[in-house]
Amino acid sequence: MYKKILVPLDGSALAEAVLLHVKALAQPETEVALLRVALYPTYDYVFSSPAVAATLTEEIENESEKYLREMSALLQAQGLKTSIAVTGGPVADAILDYADAIGADLIAMSTHGRSGVARWLIGSVADRVVRGSPMPVLLIRPVAEPASEAHAAEASHAA
Repeated sequence: MYKKILVPLDGSALAEAVLLHVKALAQPETEVALLRVALYPTYDYVFSSPAVAATLTEEIENESEKYLREMSALLQAQGLKTSIAVTGGPVADAILDYADAIGADLIAMSTHGRSGVARWLIGSVADRVVRGSPMPVLLIRPVAEPASEAHAAEASHAA
């Protein structure tokens, strides 16, 4: 049994597909920790005004937190205990660091299914997490209905 499952989400339906699997694994005492690694533009080269950079950073963090609160509410409506966090930095490193900081005993995430040149050019966050994680990592390659639609459908049936 898992006590704390870390679920990194990037705002995409592909990433959310793992939530159905997490729901199946979670026990009543399991905490599902939702994490969003915010991606910030390189302000040093784009903006000469620190105030503009600070405003954009705040907007990115607010949007990330709002998204996680929505996902958390969907999971809580299904009886899961959740927590949320927004962090920054290189994505794979941020996921691994946060998993360690909260004492997660499982990282559950979706892959985006890139292969060939796209994977070589962009890299694979999931691959880096698997290689760097001292704890088990559950990878889901989404094929079916996006999780957010499934959650919405379940929530409407429950109401």
